[in-house]
Amino acid sequence: MKTLRHNTAVRNIAIIAHVDHGKTTLVDAMFRQSGVFRANQEVDERIMDSMDLERERGITIAAKNCAVTWKGVKINILDTPGHADFSGEVERALSMVTGAVLLVDASEGPLPQTRFVLKKTLEAGLPILVVINKIDRKDARPAEVLNEIYDLFIDLGATEDHLDFPLLYAVGRDGIAQTAPDEAGKDLSPLFEALIREIPGPAHDPEEPFQMLVSDLEYSDYLGRLAVGLVRHGSVRPRESLVRAGEGGQLFPVKLARLQVYQGLQLVDAEEALAGEIVVLAGMEDVTIGDTICTRESPRILPRLRVDAPTVSMRFSLNTSPLAGQEGPLVQSRKIRERLEKEAQRNVAIQVEDGEGKDTFIVKGRGELQMAILIEQMRREGFELSVGRPKVILREEGGEILEPVETLLVDCDEAFMGIVTEKLACRKGRLTTLANNGSGRVRLEFAIPARGLIGFHDEFLTDTKGTGIMNSSLSGYEPFRGDFATRFSGSLVADRAGRAVAYALFNLEPRGEMFVRPGEPVYEGLIVGEHNRDNDIDVNPTKEKKLTNLRAAGKDENIILTPVRPMTLERALQFVADDELVEVTPKSIRLRKAELSALKRRQAAGKRIREKS
Repeated sequence: MKTLRHNTAVRNIAIIAHVDHGKTTLVDAMFRQSGVFRANQEVDERIMDSMDLERERGITIAAKNCAVTWKGVKINILDTPGHADFSGEVERALSMVTGAVLLVDASEGPLPQTRFVLKKTLEAGLPILVVINKIDRKDARPAEVLNEIYDLFIDLGATEDHLDFPLLYAVGRDGIAQTAPDEAGKDLSPLFEALIREIPGPAHDPEEPFQMLVSDLEYSDYLGRLAVGLVRHGSVRPRESLVRAGEGGQLFPVKLARLQVYQGLQLVDAEEALAGEIVVLAGMEDVTIGDTICTRESPRILPRLRVDAPTVSMRFSLNTSPLAGQEGPLVQSRKIRERLEKEAQRNVAIQVEDGEGKDTFIVKGRGELQMAILIEQMRREGFELSVGRPKVILREEGGEILEPVETLLVDCDEAFMGIVTEKLACRKGRLTTLANNGSGRVRLEFAIPARGLIGFHDEFLTDTKGTGIMNSSLSGYEPFRGDFATRFSGSLVADRAGRAVAYALFNLEPRGEMFVRPGEPVYEGLIVGEHNRDNDIDVNPTKEKKLTNLRAAGKDENIILTPVRPMTLERALQFVADDELVEVTPKSIRLRKAELSALKRRQAAGKRIREKS
């Protein structure tokens, strides 16, 4: 039996938590106290959230690497997303670490995403350091939260070693960690000491040749594609001649152009990297996530990185509206295909397939938030495209249709419990847990089909008057629960091209809520509003008031329109029906019918009626 050694000079950890439980803020404090920044250096908050969308939304979207040094030990830190839609990033990050820090809010306790990230960490067999964060909150309840954490570990089948986890309490915003909630902490020294003491150094076989599994990809304008991964065995130097093992095990010769490692937030050149170090290799243009980099003399191929299957699919296609090409430079299907394939290479949870038409692509992922982030990134890059309604991916096992089911946690005022339960029951949701601690708010837990949550968030905020909180995570697959209605309103569809007129919109307001403003361009098939009944109607938003030579008092009063809510991408994706599309451009988000012609839509509707009869 081979004897493994541990690289005691390195620790590789992932910080895992639910959304907004303080991961990135804690990493900020670790940077400051480990000497990454000068004493007088000005530093932004949440510096690990480098993407514009991350700063705007206040969430981590992509896992990122960084490193700090504490008492001569290098600590590689991977800041992971806390949302299940970006779970591919979590799984990818866990393949490079030897331990994890589980961060839990001292007031909210474990939430659905906490369950998800903890489940993945336990499956990987990693040691876990638990940190109860934000103990300075007025509503903090660290003792109860600790019991909930134990319950969660037990529920996920944790071993006795995992249940004996080391525990710390922290105020990440102030850079304080302590061993007891009533202590007076000074800094993060207890956290650093616990990481070095409790998380082992990466294990390796000193007799094995160099092996590295590619877990992430980056890109440099000067070096091209960069492969990021953990050196499993051996060592590597720049300008070495190695081989890359692709999907089918085929070997391709490569020569390293540069070897880099993480130091703080920066990448620095290195002359050698030993086993256990997280490195960045340049010089491989065709490398993909899951490839193995090894020596030519004795290639040892590692198991490829595998993640959970996607649960949601969306149709991406060309923008075929009459306004196509007016607001974005990237409109060709070839450009859209290249961008989607690039995303699939960088994100292991994304899959891209050809659709029915030559200009249509089916993109599969983990949830509608992940899809919305991808679409938002594309529109900011200058793309114009059309996307359809998100659809869940069904499975068939043993002749039975299975569908993804999510665990939904709802926190709302007691007065809204009835309407929330009623709405979710209509979407085939089943109430599994109800907790009322007498504070006026209740916590409800539901098991609900993933398709039941598509389009529900805005309705939920309306029903709870903006005070409700909902979080969900995939719990597994169950037999199909049957069809249900997800939308009880129709669409107001423009029947001609032109520009919207205030007079016409004013007279359409009794029909429902408007989506367009006076002066905006419209075309046949554009959805200009939501009908307050369940059917679609064709309307003329360009109709002007007839003018005559006769004048009378009160005839020319000023028209005051109801303000139009801005159309966001998430709202658009939640609203559209199966026969509708979202037109996305760098400047606009519009709703439209998949078939623009009103005549052809009527003919198709008539044909469906004749077929039913």
